[in-house]
Amino acid sequence: MESIIQFIQTETDNKVKQLVLEKVEQLSKKYDWLIRADVFFKVEKNNYEKGKICDIRLSCPGPRIFASSNEASFEASMAETIRDLEVQLKKRKSEMNTH
Repeated sequence: MESIIQFIQTETDNKVKQLVLEKVEQLSKKYDWLIRADVFFKVEKNNYEKGKICDIRLSCPGPRIFASSNEASFEASMAETIRDLEVQLKKRKSEMNTH
């Protein structure tokens, strides 16, 4: 599976980048029909309590799967986004027909 990670209007954090690559790789092993993951990290300037946003868009058979979260750190927002994606992927897998 191809993974593209972008930090939008913020510095690239290699630790976060490596962590998200590991998590996305775990998803691709569990759901082998995933094609591509687009990961975007953004900072919301006006939010002082939270403001670290992680968006993940997965390409797979059927409509794309998307999740986003806004937390106090990139690690927390990424973990929440991955949890949301797992719920959607489980539902998609249960709906898939095997031929």
